Amino acid sequence: MLITNIEIIPGKKITQHLGLVQGSSVRAKHIGRDIMASLKNIFGGELKGYTELLQESREEAMGRMVQQAEAVGANAVLNVRFSTSSVAAGAAELFAYGTAVVLE
Repeated sequence: MLITNIEIIPGKKITQHLGLVQGSSVRAKHIGRDIMASLKNIFGGELKGYTELLQESREEAMGRMVQQAEAVGANAVLNVRFSTSSVAAGAAELFAYGTAVVLE
């Protein structure tokens, strides 16, 4: 499965447009990560716990998007984008979406 954030693939022809595919992951903060984040806010630096949490969420959302693309018969997802939103206090959704296509 080819996944890209561009609209066309040089040298490839789109033979079938299968529509929008999407995947999401909703994650809540962890108390241990919150404690470390509080300390980092005082001293500065990367919030590695949150970086890992977001990376896991991106991978899960993208995996779900790919599963949906495979289910409709796609061999590529073009113009992939990510979006985040707050769902509740301490919880956020990471949303991945793109256009499922069949490439020649």
